[in-house]
Amino acid sequence: MNHQVDRDLVLQVRKGNNEAYAEIVRRYLSSVFNVCYRLMGERREAEDLTQETFIRAYQHLGRYDLERPFGAWIRRVAANLCINRYQLHHNDGLPLDEERESPLVGSSNTPEGLMVQKQEAEKVRAAILSLPPVYRVVIELRHFQELSYVEIADQLEMPLSDVKSHLFRARRKLAEKLRQYV
Repeated sequence: MNHQVDRDLVLQVRKGNNEAYAEIVRRYLSSVFNVCYRLMGERREAEDLTQETFIRAYQHLGRYDLERPFGAWIRRVAANLCINRYQLHHNDGLPLDEERESPLVGSSNTPEGLMVQKQEAEKVRAAILSLPPVYRVVIELRHFQELSYVEIADQLEMPLSDVKSHLFRARRKLAEKLRQYV
């Protein structure tokens, strides 16, 4: 997204232009939902958290640093809300949403190929959902949002060394869990 356009929209919202915030929501709805869905694994909860993210972002728009990318800031708001919700309502097995096609599924020309890809994607999604919240967040930010280590450290407000160790541990745990499915 264009940083200057986002900055201008935020300035307009700060001056009371609610139509500008509607444009911000339109621009970031999909990426915020994707963060929430991948972290929570349940469509309805992801929808609720997406809505809550935009409400929280609107309420705290005065704290947003205009010199930084807006997308990273709002995705961090979403990730933090997901972590808080998960910790508040922690259970051992978050449900997988069968209504939504996994974002990891590729395309295939045969029904059998599609079925195998869907099964594999569900295994990966289940393995990711079984990780502790902080590991899920770093996996989400690195592999789905494609942020650099420095950007992840900045977004999560943690030292770069912690990001690297969390990613290392998250990948190791993910590999162990995926080996169970083989």
